[in-house]
Amino acid sequence: MSSTSKEKGNGSFAVAGNSVMVGGSPRMSAISAVTNYKPSNPPMNFIETPTQELFCANVFSKAEMKARLPKPVFKSVLKTIETGEKLDSSIADIVASALKDWAIEKGATHYAHVFYPLTGATAEKHDSFLTPDGEGSAIAEFSGSQLIQGEPDGSSFPSGGIRATFEARGYTIWDVTSPAYILENDNGTTLCIPTAFVSWTGEALDKKTPVLRSMQALNAQAQRILNLFGHTDGALVSSTAGPEQEYFLIDRNFFFARPDLLNAGRTLFGAKPPKGQEFDDHYFGAIPDRVLAFMLEAERELFKLGVPIKTRHNEVAPGQYEIAPLFEFANVATDHQQLIMLTLRRVAEKYGMTCLTHEKPFAGVNGSGKHVNWSMGSKTQGNLLDPGDTPHENAQFLLFCAAVIRAVHKFQGLLRAVVASASNDHRLGANEAPPAIISIFLGDQLTDVFDQIKEGGANSSIPKGTLTVGVDTLPPLPKDAGDRNRTSPFAFTGNRFEFRAVGSSMSIAGPLVAMNTIVAESLDYCATRLEEATGGDSSKLNSELQKLLTEIMTEHGTIVFNGDGYSDEWHAEAEQRGLLNLKTTADALPFLQDESVKELFSKYNVLSERELESRCEIYMEQYVNTIKVEAALTIEMSRTMIFPAAVRYQNELASTCANLKMLGYEFDTKTLDKVTSLVKALQDGVCDLEEKLAADPDGGMEGEIKFFCSDVLPAMLVVREAADELEDYVADDLWPLPTYQEMLFIK
Repeated sequence: MSSTSKEKGNGSFAVAGNSVMVGGSPRMSAISAVTNYKPSNPPMNFIETPTQELFCANVFSKAEMKARLPKPVFKSVLKTIETGEKLDSSIADIVASALKDWAIEKGATHYAHVFYPLTGATAEKHDSFLTPDGEGSAIAEFSGSQLIQGEPDGSSFPSGGIRATFEARGYTIWDVTSPAYILENDNGTTLCIPTAFVSWTGEALDKKTPVLRSMQALNAQAQRILNLFGHTDGALVSSTAGPEQEYFLIDRNFFFARPDLLNAGRTLFGAKPPKGQEFDDHYFGAIPDRVLAFMLEAERELFKLGVPIKTRHNEVAPGQYEIAPLFEFANVATDHQQLIMLTLRRVAEKYGMTCLTHEKPFAGVNGSGKHVNWSMGSKTQGNLLDPGDTPHENAQFLLFCAAVIRAVHKFQGLLRAVVASASNDHRLGANEAPPAIISIFLGDQLTDVFDQIKEGGANSSIPKGTLTVGVDTLPPLPKDAGDRNRTSPFAFTGNRFEFRAVGSSMSIAGPLVAMNTIVAESLDYCATRLEEATGGDSSKLNSELQKLLTEIMTEHGTIVFNGDGYSDEWHAEAEQRGLLNLKTTADALPFLQDESVKELFSKYNVLSERELESRCEIYMEQYVNTIKVEAALTIEMSRTMIFPAAVRYQNELASTCANLKMLGYEFDTKTLDKVTSLVKALQDGVCDLEEKLAADPDGGMEGEIKFFCSDVLPAMLVVREAADELEDYVADDLWPLPTYQEMLFIK
């Protein structure tokens, strides 16, 4: 609904083809529209097109390439994808021709270079296949040069000073390792080509380029470790990722009746509902029919795009859900994660809902994260973080795992910085998210093994055992050797690490770049130590490896913590251990400029010092701009929606009080006095917030980000506290905003 119609209160709403015209306030109109919702989408025919036949239906997959490309060309492309070797650009015309023919058969009229700028969103530049032939007709053309390179405006995306406004040139570069795909629309289809995005100077202006560089760095150092163990086949070692996406669904009528959700993605006002999540009845509960219909269609669309979706379920908070794919190469997983968020939003609209990926759209209930499961492996060695049944005997695993422990401890500030944002600050440290203190959970089995190593050598592993429930009809279950820990920001979960601090709205590129690069540095350190100590004599490897592992656990073992990350005791203990507690983005982002971080990214050619500085500046600016928008919204909504409703109710109370007094009745003015005091608090809070928003803090961007964190956000909270308390007093028919209980529970 437009702001004009909202102000007039005409109550006109359109949802998924259903137009509902009602009188009254926008809130009451929204409730009426939601309760009268009828699906307009015809049911999908699963018999006509079985789901298993849809997988990769719209992807230029290896199988499709094999069928359409000449054998030598296919082998060349496959070699680049599977071994990381340089692409032979001479084959581009042949690939482009086959790709064009496939896309046109799928109904495509345009192609789009898809890239991921530093906004964190997905960007597309569409071009037509059709070219005039000079004779009044047109032909479909797509050359190798068009496939490899595109040229969007490089000055119109965040660059952090890398590109001035007048320096417009930027290039998209075909990423052959991430497959092209067809994006469907009711009126046609578009061929989408995943690309990197760089400036005219070759500097990265995107999220993808550093991911690819970091994967290259990780492979180079992992090969050195594998060589020490006699594995010299050179099979590409790639990081893998499987991100779990949490999100909220609310009806679009409620969404459009809330300017804060529409503009900021989160509610800036909202009293706690009588019932929240305290009954734990939503978690893994039966999925509502309307939501399940949305999920089924979203999954089918993702299957067509080759996204290996595996899991769906209700999350803890009412109105909250999760979707999770299987593991993929980190680069492809990053691209697919962007597709997941886009698809969820697009399909939700068809069912009259809005998908919210903000980390904390509703105060007082669980927010949303994006747990990134991370590992590394190769075709010949498999998962390098798989401990096996007897991890104390698995020297190769122990070395790779110890390298991760060292990396996380050494670069804990960087890991906190890459998950820092204005929205994630509302979530980290709350009951559904890990604390801002970075630590590693290893579980009982691995903790015991590494404790033994620290003392001089590991000789045993806690067995997995069997779980017996005590019911004869239930079979015994294999029992893991250790429990899981949901309070840990970086937890080992069987054969991978789960980085739980990543925010739900974020691209996973930043966390992956950090994890890949810090582990590459740690593997480099370990390989250098062992190469020097053994001098090429493999008989010395075990004894030197034991020394190295003992040293790592002695020096970096303080990062390991298996207890309750929410407890006050842990915060005190973490401080004693010397671990960082970076509670806000203002505390965390400066670590991107730490000398050790600059040296890290520069050494492994992942980010130059200028590229790193640009990102730090962009993320600080995004933080400030986010809070500026939220503060301006807080002022606007307070003055134009909440204050008028509160004053109308105040006048009603005052009028009633005066009338009763004239009739000689006693009237308790406690409610009137309370409403009056809250109205004054609201006005005073808005005035104070407005003054702070107009201030000009010293200290450049760092001074500005600290000011918005320490001064503007608390001022916004003062306004919210008055408004939320007013919601509990003002007559229901006067309150203008859809409430939490309406948005979260009416489906």
